Amino acid sequence: MKFQCSAIFWMLLNASSASSFATPRFSYRTTSLKSPANNAAIQNSRTANSLPFVQCRGGSSSSSKLSASVESPVAVSSENLAILSERGRKAIVDLIENDVDGSQKHVYGDWPAVGTQDDDKRRLADQLADLNISYPGGLAAYLSKARALLKESADGLNPFEDYEAVVPEGESLSFDGEGTMPFSDAEQLGIKAMQGAVFVLVAGGLGERLGYSGIKLSLETNLCTNESYVEIYVKYIQAMQYLARLKTGRNDIRIPLVIMTSGDTDPLTRKLLADNNNYGMDDDMVTIVTQDKVAALKDGNAGLALDDDDRWSVQTKPHGHGDVHHLLYREGLVDKWEKEGRTHVIFLQDTNALVINSVVPTLGVSVSKGFHMNSICIPRLAGEAAGAIARLEHKSDPSKSLVINVEYNQLDPLLRSQGDRKGDVADPTTGFSPFPGNANNLVIEMSAYAKTLRGEDQGVVLEFVNPKYKDESRTDFKKPTRLECMMQDIPKLFQKEMGSDANIGFTMFDRWFTFSPAKNALEAGVEAVQGGSTAPGTMSSAESDKYIQNQRKLKFAGADVPVTQVPDDLVPVSGIPVTEGPRIILCPAFGITQEELLEKVQGDVKISKRSSLVLEGHQLTLKNLDLDGALVIRAGKDSHVTVDGLKVSNKGWDLVPNDPNRQYDETVAIRGYTMDKRETTEYLINEPGKFVIGADGKVTKVD
Repeated sequence: MKFQCSAIFWMLLNASSASSFATPRFSYRTTSLKSPANNAAIQNSRTANSLPFVQCRGGSSSSSKLSASVESPVAVSSENLAILSERGRKAIVDLIENDVDGSQKHVYGDWPAVGTQDDDKRRLADQLADLNISYPGGLAAYLSKARALLKESADGLNPFEDYEAVVPEGESLSFDGEGTMPFSDAEQLGIKAMQGAVFVLVAGGLGERLGYSGIKLSLETNLCTNESYVEIYVKYIQAMQYLARLKTGRNDIRIPLVIMTSGDTDPLTRKLLADNNNYGMDDDMVTIVTQDKVAALKDGNAGLALDDDDRWSVQTKPHGHGDVHHLLYREGLVDKWEKEGRTHVIFLQDTNALVINSVVPTLGVSVSKGFHMNSICIPRLAGEAAGAIARLEHKSDPSKSLVINVEYNQLDPLLRSQGDRKGDVADPTTGFSPFPGNANNLVIEMSAYAKTLRGEDQGVVLEFVNPKYKDESRTDFKKPTRLECMMQDIPKLFQKEMGSDANIGFTMFDRWFTFSPAKNALEAGVEAVQGGSTAPGTMSSAESDKYIQNQRKLKFAGADVPVTQVPDDLVPVSGIPVTEGPRIILCPAFGITQEELLEKVQGDVKISKRSSLVLEGHQLTLKNLDLDGALVIRAGKDSHVTVDGLKVSNKGWDLVPNDPNRQYDETVAIRGYTMDKRETTEYLINEPGKFVIGADGKVTKVD
């Protein structure tokens, strides 16, 4: 089929040639879109002859008539191209030219004539333009990379064939036991270094997997205070800022927070912060960056997956939290921080309230060991479905060796190919894998980070693909897949930019102190427990582990408090084993370090198993306390409060399992219980001055 094209169409095609039409390459890395010199060179080298569906006939003429023919029966007609926006035309032309094997014909082929579904055509073309802009190197680079990775996947290529895994260098810290470095020493180093810290919270997900329709950051961490995850993180940052000021004498220290959102979570995250006045953080200390989704792929040829119910829409999926590095570079934040003299970037995940306790000592270890990157880790059970930190020694080229996260499904085959070939087995002396489990929270030194992000990859970490194949042919998928990336894969870029100078390690903590993420719905957690799991990963187990952590902290500080032994002392509530109590919340303003707790818990402090306790206040001290029930004490920043001789006995708070015949709010339904606050003794003291809460329960102001 042939058609003639007018001078108008010729000009439209020339306009669309402004996009990048590089020859498709099977590359694993791409550079930033911000390369105007390269784009200009490509643009200037383009002619209409290079358009795959246009052929010029005859010589040039002073006449306005130019002609062309289209040989492909699936090409977009000139009339259809003419109705598109300029950016949409560029995206369509780019897609067609780079479609060397026809894998995308279903996208641009068989368009109806002008006048039919024109708005839909524009919508599709503009979406392709958006996908072009949002991915470094454009959609052509994304699809080229996807084809290469999908071929490797189909061929069963082993990415670690040339490596052997060894345990990397790191430190092991224990809050109430022995480690390779004194815990308090690490904390003191970390507090001082906190003056140069920046926090980045990766929060691109909704709580659908938990049975919650909102953003995960808004989930309540516990029912004693009903504080959300983001509120807890912000209050910890504020507590770290308070300590840094106290230790250095610098009252100008301010610690910024960056939150990476997605299209799904961005509006709700902004609203949550606005409705709560940033939980006390200054507006200029909170920055939000938003990651884009990437195109979904329908088959091994990287064909774009169209929506099942809308052939004019490409399915998109999250790209992964690895986007955070490029986003920080693209938004100029790393340059800004380096100019401000910031020294470390701390990366947090969204629903692990325990891990924030590990930040200060981990930063201290980073300073002590000179780590450019330090992964927060936990003891890992052999065979556990969790990544591990390993040093991969290259068999022939030592310059390619690196310390990096290895996913559990890759670790066992790797270990079976080396040494005793036993695979992912436990160390008989510890009962755990010799490779530390990755909690996916990072501390990165700023100058090394900035140097790495300024390299040719500009923070775009290496990607992977994980398709679920329909059959052994390994060509078609059960459902669309996409390229993914993880923030913990940044060591590959460190290695590229810094070589053997990159100093990457880990800091390992007890699980009770660091790791209890909320990631599973109640039903999935119950099923896991029935299958023998002791870590169901539900909101109820995460809440219970928070109470147990605080039991152990107060016990360490000298309080007479029963500590739940896991799993023996746990009791099932709606199918999930949780602590019977006491339920203790030590707010960040009460204390986040060993030193603070030892200073604030004095004398005879006794707490019964059925009790619930909430403590908040930088100047709050427990001298003598006997608690059997529920007690809440909150002291303002200038309120010095001492509890001396107080005895509390009341009905307290109880967990009540949900009635299966009733409907509950999502925040309650995902736990499987409510908290019945039957009776509470509460002290809220915000007045500046010194106060004592005595044996009679009265508050007395003292000189």
